Amino acid sequence: MRIATENDLKDIVSIYNSTISTRLSTADTTEVSVESRLEWFRQHDPQNRPLLVHEDNDKVVGWVSFQSFYGRTAYNHTAEISIYISTEYRGKGLGRSLLAESLRLTKQLRIKTVVCFIFSHNIPSIKLFRSFGFEEWGKLPNVAEMDGKEYSLSIIGKRVNE
Repeated sequence: MRIATENDLKDIVSIYNSTISTRLSTADTTEVSVESRLEWFRQHDPQNRPLLVHEDNDKVVGWVSFQSFYGRTAYNHTAEISIYISTEYRGKGLGRSLLAESLRLTKQLRIKTVVCFIFSHNIPSIKLFRSFGFEEWGKLPNVAEMDGKEYSLSIIGKRVNE
């Protein structure tokens, strides 16, 4: 993994957009543009809240985002994590590798608690995070509506450093 550059944003957006139709990973229902994600990209501070990419044969095939939780000073030691993987690499252990490497980085990033928001029906992602000791800390029932169906959101978390 390495710190993402703006040159990677096209690939990051492409991977993200590839998940939209699955209705498993994001509440976006239409594709996003590179331009619309530029400000989000620039909010990632490599020293505290990095956006990281994983390459295979010089091609970005997955990415990890650390974002500040709730945007208030008292939450500075808590970060939200998101992991997205290109279609052809899903289900092959890359998510496990990215999560393991990301959790190793939390100490140097001064992160004590990691949270993630996962659709409750996204069983593969929930299983992945649970295999690393994450627990369900809450559930928001039927808060998302896509294609005329309602979906619940699970809040998954773990204390990673003291």
